[in-house]
Amino acid sequence: MKDKTSCSKLIFILGPFLWLVMLDAWAVDWQSVPSRKITLFYPGQASWEWLLTDHQGASYIKGGQFCLQCHEGMQAEMGRKLASGKLLEPAPMAGKIGAIEADVKTAYDADHFYIHLEWTAGAIPADKAFPDFEAMASIMLDDGQVPEMTRGGCWGACHDDVNGMASDEAGKSINKYLVKSRTKMTRKGGADNIKSVSELKSLFDAGFFAEIWQARLNRGLAAKVVDGTILETRRDHDTAQVSVNAAFDNGKWSVDFSRKLKLNSPGYKNIEAGKTYTLGIAIHDGYVQGRRHYVSFGNTLRLDEGAADFIARKQ
Repeated sequence: MKDKTSCSKLIFILGPFLWLVMLDAWAVDWQSVPSRKITLFYPGQASWEWLLTDHQGASYIKGGQFCLQCHEGMQAEMGRKLASGKLLEPAPMAGKIGAIEADVKTAYDADHFYIHLEWTAGAIPADKAFPDFEAMASIMLDDGQVPEMTRGGCWGACHDDVNGMASDEAGKSINKYLVKSRTKMTRKGGADNIKSVSELKSLFDAGFFAEIWQARLNRGLAAKVVDGTILETRRDHDTAQVSVNAAFDNGKWSVDFSRKLKLNSPGYKNIEAGKTYTLGIAIHDGYVQGRRHYVSFGNTLRLDEGAADFIARKQ
């Protein structure tokens, strides 16, 4: 029997071939699917509360405008400023670039929805802050129920008191959450003001939550996948219904997510024609976690037709 090191080396050597085999198994002809290049940028400690108060465009966000309506094309410059420590970053990382570009493709067939991400990996830092995974790719999905996500994408779940953010309190474990799960919000967030169990259940049963999918990546090893929901906190499902294929080749990560369009299981939203969805995309590159990632603004998604950033075409 081969030892684990030998198996890992074999997977790494055969990576590109295995990638083609896996794509064929999924029956997605990505060569025929148009891609959209998006810029993901470093957000520092910019929170939902900051967007509504100290942000120069706070009145526009409060009025219902989307981040992309003002900031399309500005992501790289904003990322450089934030990563440098000049704004909303008290502990800048040496050598951290402000933004990366990702090629994104979407498709679906009779049963499944697919997202393809591809980006060039950055330099591996000497200090691996989060040594378990070299990179992570995350998708947040909403079907219009969460207005904060519609306006701000991932910022709809990013609050000032979440761990690593400006109002983080030592000793508390606070993950992503949604405003509607709190009885009260302040400039510093609302971590301690959680609604009752019955109120949260009513929200969840009504479909008020965001889905989150995450691929955890190391070169030469199979991707690990988790999926879950965000309401009063992030909760991962015991068994993921999202599948991931990933490969590293020629300096680039390629990651495919696949999920059934309809799942008769709590914590998943149906993906169907005629509806507009919000996609938030995040990439943790170079052994980091938390706010040290790169994020997109909220992007819209539809199946086949309509006005949206991504139109998934049927295969």
